[in-house]
Amino acid sequence: MLIVNADDWGRSRAETDAILQCYQAGRITSVSAMVFMEDSERAAALVKESGLDVGLHLNFDESFSGKNCPAPLARCQEKTKRYLKSSKYAQLIFNPFLRQQFAVSYASQTREFVRLYGRAPSHVDGHHHMHLCANVLLSRLAPAGMKMRRNFSFWPGEKSWLNRRYRALVDRWLARRYVLPDYFFCISQSLRQQKLERVELLARSSSVELMTHPACQAESEYLLSDGFCAFLGRVPAGSYGQLQRRPSH
Repeated sequence: MLIVNADDWGRSRAETDAILQCYQAGRITSVSAMVFMEDSERAAALVKESGLDVGLHLNFDESFSGKNCPAPLARCQEKTKRYLKSSKYAQLIFNPFLRQQFAVSYASQTREFVRLYGRAPSHVDGHHHMHLCANVLLSRLAPAGMKMRRNFSFWPGEKSWLNRRYRALVDRWLARRYVLPDYFFCISQSLRQQKLERVELLARSSSVELMTHPACQAESEYLLSDGFCAFLGRVPAGSYGQLQRRPSH
């Protein structure tokens, strides 16, 4: 099964509208919504009209732009943002001094999602993939059993051995606690490297998430193209809501 998931739903009006256009054309199957952002309220209202499958796009490293963000939460967000942007390795290191700030931000975003959408998210992922940072994972902020985005999947020869080994260990830990797709790729990278045929083959026998950002013109043009329509016609497509845990052997 192929899940075509669009990130940043509700981040801004332009991003929401670009995603909605692709959804209405039948080119995406799930979205990840940001809360406490500029277009979060309108985006939630649009979902009630469209029936979109919506997950929570956790945000720990960008200031909340919505007018209804409580001041204490904004202060927590600025602390996690400063830390995560202090170094490219910050997300790999558990910061005990920010344990409460991450917990408050996670809980606040989850409650706001339920308020806006009237239900729990179909899945959880993160802005800039920060749902996989050490403070989130080691504190076990997301309840067991949730559907969650895994680390990027790589083809043989991509990335260093150490990088691949670290991600594989994290994914193995995630798979014991959460429900993950079998593979995760980015549509822009797959296009640049001409590897969508490989993604197609995997999706015929495994669950694959293909991430997209339709606000990027090149991505939206491809998503709305006849070529991508034909691609979708060759694979079984589904949403995060349809993802199921594989039986253990």
